[in-house]
Amino acid sequence: MSPGKQASPTEAAASMAGGTRLEAMRRRVRLSRVALWTVIAAGPVALCVAVASTPTTLEAATTAKPTAVRTAAAATDPAGYAQVFVSAWLRSSADDATTTQARLAQSMAPDVELPDPAAGAQSKPESVTAVRTAQRGGGAWSVTVAAQYADGRLRYYTVPVVADGAGASFAVTGAPGVVAGPARAEAAKSPYRVSVPDGDLSLAVGEFLAAYLTGAGEVSRYLAPGLALAPISPAPYTAVLVQQVSAVDQAAAAEHVPADGTRARVLARVEARDAGGRWPLAYELVLKARSGRWEVAGLQSGTVQDGGVR
Repeated sequence: MSPGKQASPTEAAASMAGGTRLEAMRRRVRLSRVALWTVIAAGPVALCVAVASTPTTLEAATTAKPTAVRTAAAATDPAGYAQVFVSAWLRSSADDATTTQARLAQSMAPDVELPDPAAGAQSKPESVTAVRTAQRGGGAWSVTVAAQYADGRLRYYTVPVVADGAGASFAVTGAPGVVAGPARAEAAKSPYRVSVPDGDLSLAVGEFLAAYLTGAGEVSRYLAPGLALAPISPAPYTAVLVQQVSAVDQAAAAEHVPADGTRARVLARVEARDAGGRWPLAYELVLKARSGRWEVAGLQSGTVQDGGVR
């Protein structure tokens, strides 16, 4: 071998050391495989011991975040089911159990007797509406239903209903009972205590609502940048007259439009007119000052896109 091709003593030593390390690594891999198969052959106890003795690096690698578990959905509210039953039951008669309403009531509550109204009595309600539900536990519910009659009577019925575990099926378990209606709740005082005089803000509110409710003009011209609101179509009214504007913030009552970015929350009471008459309506709005004018930045009721109030 020529001198140029002969390896130096240092290179030879490095090569031998690298080969030694490689062989050691191969030996550890073979021993690990043998140990693993030995543990598996020894049975579950040995396997548990092997897992317990796994190096910390492997333990850290197997640590994972807890898996999110979806809880079962709450039982479906049986208010609609009770409402249908009471409507059918009140429109039934024990003298003729073959009518559509009687058959429906009996299919929903086979053990409940049908009413027996007097001949010629106007006992059928004009409308029936569920107004309250209370869950009793164990799949049992109590539903309060209001029946409104043509002569102005308003009668409340409570209906016992049971639901299955999945909330997919219901059954009326007893006859309805007449009860007192829900008490009238005490409403909190209105936060709109600042009277807004005729001016820029009232004018902006009136023009916006006219465009929104009557189609007079483009709604978009009255909106703050970034807010999207479609007008009601077809337009339900022919005219809108602002009766009163009240505000939460004193800035709404300022004589001139304040600095850009100033916000005002207002309640606008308006009178809408159509061929059928005059209708008192109210709208809660958020307005924002920009470039010397008020723009609508939010409407509490309506199809507001892009996040609503801005």
